[in-house]
Amino acid sequence: MGSTVIQGASIWDATGADPFTGDVLIEGNRIRAVLRGGGPCPPGAEIVDATGLFLMPGMTEGHTHLSFENVTRTEDLITPSPERQVFTAARGAKALIDAGFTSAYGASEAKLRLAVAVRDEVEAGRLPGPRIRAGGLEISVTGAMGDEGKEHDPRIGPATIVDGVEEMRRAVRLHCREGVDNVKLDVSGDPFYPSTPANTTPMTFEEIRVAVETAHAYGRKINAHTRSIAGSKACLRAGVDALFHCEYADEELLDMMEEARDRMFVVPTVGLFHQILKGEASAFGLTPEVGGYMNIPELMENSIRTHTELRKRGVRHLIGGDYGFGWSKQGEQARDLQFFVEYYGYSPAAALVCATRNGGLAMRAQGDLGTLTEGALADLILVDGDPLADVSVLTETARLLLIMKDGQMHKNDSGARAKASPAGRKVEKVG
Repeated sequence: MGSTVIQGASIWDATGADPFTGDVLIEGNRIRAVLRGGGPCPPGAEIVDATGLFLMPGMTEGHTHLSFENVTRTEDLITPSPERQVFTAARGAKALIDAGFTSAYGASEAKLRLAVAVRDEVEAGRLPGPRIRAGGLEISVTGAMGDEGKEHDPRIGPATIVDGVEEMRRAVRLHCREGVDNVKLDVSGDPFYPSTPANTTPMTFEEIRVAVETAHAYGRKINAHTRSIAGSKACLRAGVDALFHCEYADEELLDMMEEARDRMFVVPTVGLFHQILKGEASAFGLTPEVGGYMNIPELMENSIRTHTELRKRGVRHLIGGDYGFGWSKQGEQARDLQFFVEYYGYSPAAALVCATRNGGLAMRAQGDLGTLTEGALADLILVDGDPLADVSVLTETARLLLIMKDGQMHKNDSGARAKASPAGRKVEKVG
């Protein structure tokens, strides 16, 4: 792998510093140098003229369902064959990287090994896609979210159903054996399951604890669907790595999250509530009125209250989640940046940190992903526009002129030409 220099960009490095004009030198798959004001180019470097453009780290989707594509009912996940759905997951991966998401932190999939298969093909260079921490099936308990069966109709949904610690231990071991990176537990209820509403907690602390111990013994991560207060507290006590949703909270839970803020992440997944309440899902039967029956307005109110407070306490949020439905397409996850600003009081820069630096830390504890700093992995995007003034520019894929992952160009519409630099002098900008 050779060298690339991105010249003259407005560089936002996700470290908390203000943007500055300069050059970024990439060698192999890492950033070799970030040069304020520019500097000499190495011989043979490929040059990208980024004058007037905004350079930032690639984004991370923090609650990924690669195999969800235009889903409108549970049958859309249950009935297709694995052979068909692996193509669905591959399209999901491409949609994410096309939208500037160079990493995907897995939640769950319609079948156990879908994300594993796509991850392996992407890593081998045979499919376009982001870095992937592959999710498997949801793990739930009888009568909870994910349990689609009835006594007279024992059908199998997109979940593994367990009861008790030994069944949980075996299910997590199975996920690890099959190559899953992120194991997801359905700890609390959900508004889409009327018999198990969001404030209930069907899964026991002991079941959560053994899942965490087992996954961590394999070097894997445990994530949890948790909306209830009791569920979130149990997850924190057990050592869960990332908590999805977390609408309901009391003062004790907020204190616990603040105490654990350096070891775990929280993913609000606010987009789904917004889409229902604003009528964006109405064509699929999820009107604002139906959302009222499902208690969505109360969940949204609690989400705003809880996550605004968590922002103030420095708890690390990730963006994304629950995209891939008929009303929320894969690749539209950058909308969450605006939701973080609108609902949780984030500044555009702080929302971008959730999408970049925080996402990189969730993907890799080494701290070498999600910033434009010397030694970091070269995942970056070049934007025609200023997301610090208007984060919505990142929802317009035509404005993402260059997308690089691991030092490799996925897209380059910057209008620059590649040009080799002669030894010992700075290359003139071209394009």
